[in-house]
Amino acid sequence: MDGVNLTPLKQIHNPKGDVFHAMKKSDTNFYGFGEAYFSFINKDDIKGWKKHTKMTLNLIVPVGKIEFVIYDENKNDFLNVKLSKNNYQRLTILPGLWMAFRGYNRHNLLLNLANIEHNLTEAMNIDLNKIEYKW
Repeated sequence: MDGVNLTPLKQIHNPKGDVFHAMKKSDTNFYGFGEAYFSFINKDDIKGWKKHTKMTLNLIVPVGKIEFVIYDENKNDFLNVKLSKNNYQRLTILPGLWMAFRGYNRHNLLLNLANIEHNLTEAMNIDLNKIEYKW
């Protein structure tokens, strides 16, 4: 889907604790840094729909398993991506696409490395039932 990229990330295994890479400024999908935040999502809960008008999302799931659904309303097209430790990638979503996500495990954590700081006026939220998708 245009505006969405998946980037495989390195995991370095260490007997004292593994290292999970997230992003470097030399990465292809680095559009600058505004803020980083973690978000938890409970098992079977769904957060969304949200569309950013300026923010680029860089989503990483180091704990649990999260299903992301991206919707391009101009093309009436959906993309479904499940990220976890076993499918450790960075999901980059450019502005203008709707996104929602669901937690699969008891503990699910995502990291967003956003290119701009959070601004309430640059994002739109709608109820989950406003975009028809079979979860």
